[in-house]
Amino acid sequence: EVLTEDPETAFCTLANREDLNPEEGSIHHCLYQFTRNEKLTDTNKLLCDVCTQRRYGPKKNVKSEKTYVYTNAKKQMLISLAPPVLTLHLKRFQQAGFNLRKVNRHIKFPEVIDLAPFCTAKCKNVTEGNTKVLYSLYGVVEHSGTMRSGHYTAYAKMRSMNNHLSDLVLRGKSPQALETEPVKGQWFHISDTHVQAVSASKVLNSQAYLLFYERLL
Repeated sequence: EVLTEDPETAFCTLANREDLNPEEGSIHHCLYQFTRNEKLTDTNKLLCDVCTQRRYGPKKNVKSEKTYVYTNAKKQMLISLAPPVLTLHLKRFQQAGFNLRKVNRHIKFPEVIDLAPFCTAKCKNVTEGNTKVLYSLYGVVEHSGTMRSGHYTAYAKMRSMNNHLSDLVLRGKSPQALETEPVKGQWFHISDTHVQAVSASKVLNSQAYLLFYERLL
């Protein structure tokens, strides 16, 4: 479905992106790059049905015509519906010639992350007037080894049930007041059958492959 948005607000976000100044090598920088504004020009121009009809008149079957009008455009990937649970998958491989190579670089990630700079100004499930969409970290998957072999382990936080989050998932109800602190609980490192209590600092220093956040409500 194609929706026509006001050009002045189509690329607006809940919070100002330019105030971020994200640190390179951080999850904020990854999200900033993934949601950056892209210009479609030259061979990437957008086929415009409206422009085509404006130039050549109404057509019953535009797809069968050989003449189209292409126009410069802007493209941006933003979040239109704030999910109850946010899963971030970090690309941990890169092409090196004909081979794939694992990326072992540490990516910084926080216990609480604000998605507002990456959400549309009309983002659903966000109470009008709110300029923050906060999420608390509750799980991390880490991979050790190479592309050929390795081992997956996980960090999980034992915490109390979030009743507000349950109301959002089951009933679509979002409270007016928002929490700003990470959900309290104890972190555990799980490796096969071995489970060990660990500190939050150890979790934040892990080589994250998958990050799991729950919305703070």
